[in-house]
This record gives sequence, C-alpha cells and structure tokens, in this order.
Amino acid sequence: MKTIPLFRDDAYLAHTQATVQQVDERGIVLDRTIFYATSGGQPGDTGRLIRADGAEIAITGTVTGETKEDIFHLAAEGADTLRAGDTVDLLIDWERRLRLMRMHTACHLLTTFCPYPVTGAAVSEEDSRVDFDMPDGGMSKEEATDRLMQLVRADHPVFVRMIGEDELTANPALVKSKNVRPPSGSGQIRLVCIGGNASVDSQPCGGTHVRSTSEIGDIHIGKIEKKGRENRRFRLRFGTLGG
Repeated sequence: MKTIPLFRDDAYLAHTQATVQQVDERGIVLDRTIFYATSGGQPGDTGRLIRADGAEIAITGTVTGETKEDIFHLAAEGADTLRAGDTVDLLIDWERRLRLMRMHTACHLLTTFCPYPVTGAAVSEEDSRVDFDMPDGGMSKEEATDRLMQLVRADHPVFVRMIGEDELTANPALVKSKNVRPPSGSGQIRLVCIGGNASVDSQPCGGTHVRSTSEIGDIHIGKIEKKGRENRRFRLRFGTLGG
C-alpha cells in the first residue's frame, strides 16, 4: 500500500491526521504521513501516533520498503496496538527534525564549493559527514568553514523544482554523487535548489531542508579526514569553529 509523503511538499508540517492502512511485522502503514523515512543519508523521523481514545504509540523510526512510497512507522516495543481503519494524530519530534533539516541543507552547501564527486554522506543531529573523491591539499577546514558561513549568512532561499528524467539526462552535472543516481521510472525528478533561480545549487534529493540558508545558523567543519588515496571526509558540526 502506498503512502502519500506529505513531507515532500511541506517539510515544516509537524502535525496532521491519517488513517491506518495495515499493521504487520514490518511496521505501521498510513494513508499519508509527515514522517520522513530513512533515505539518502538522512535518518527517519521519530515521534508519536495518538489514537482517538488518547493512547499514544511511540514511533522510534521510519523506514521504506520496496519503493519510496512504501513507508513503515516502527512502534516502540510494548506500544498499544493499532488496527486498519483507525484514525490517528501524527506528531513528529520537531526539534530533532529541524536539526536534521538544517544539517542536510548545510551538506548541500558544502558541495557547491567542493567541486568533486560525492562518494558518501550521512546526516545526523550533531555530526554529519560528506565524503569527496578529492586529492590532498584541496581545502582546509578553516577555509571551508568560512565559505560555508558566507552562504549561510547570505540568506539564500531553498526550494524544490520538478524536472523530467530527460532533462536530468541532458544535464548530468546535476548529479553530484559518484556512484548513486536518482531512482528512475516515475518520469519526474525532484531537485532541491538554493539561491534565486537556483543560482547557488541545484541537485536531485528527496530529503527535507530548511526554507532559507540563514536558518542553518552557526556551523563549521570540525575535521577533514583522509579515508583513502583520494577520499576526504568533511565533518560538519553546529556551532563556531573552535567554539
């Protein structure tokens, strides 16, 4: 059963109602959800489902099944039961989600001035990473932090644009990942754009992001690690460098 992913159109939606479609060993399936499911280096949302009688079901994670529309909400062990047809209120752990949105957007900014293929990435609340296929001497953490914060302070808008798969094929530079390409077959590709008319960046992504770079706040490159002959790992952390 497919779930309508409301977070794709409105990443700031922290509460809504939905109907339970099925419950099995894989998790709880709803007809619509605001819970982002683990994908693309961004972890799934946590939060609560509240039944009509007030009983709360803690959600400890959200994952996908065979497709991105197969979304399973993972209930805490021993949680109250749900049945198909139940109406529930959905509440995500908003502060956690917002931190992940800020981090994810900062990761996009990092790729705008590190013009190297991305070999991996992982977003977390405190310490995220982006790996690049780049040689030694590419950039210091001080230089990277300065360039990152210039983009943050510039208060660039962040928005989503849809393009056809043929347009992506005609513009292969939009894909920054070295080994992973956006899923095909739907006919549409979701681009996350930064800056007026996407002047700063534009790349395929299904994750959640803030509306403006200024919402990221103070962030810095805590470390640049060598992870192979030509693989460099940039670690992003909130706060000021040396603070």
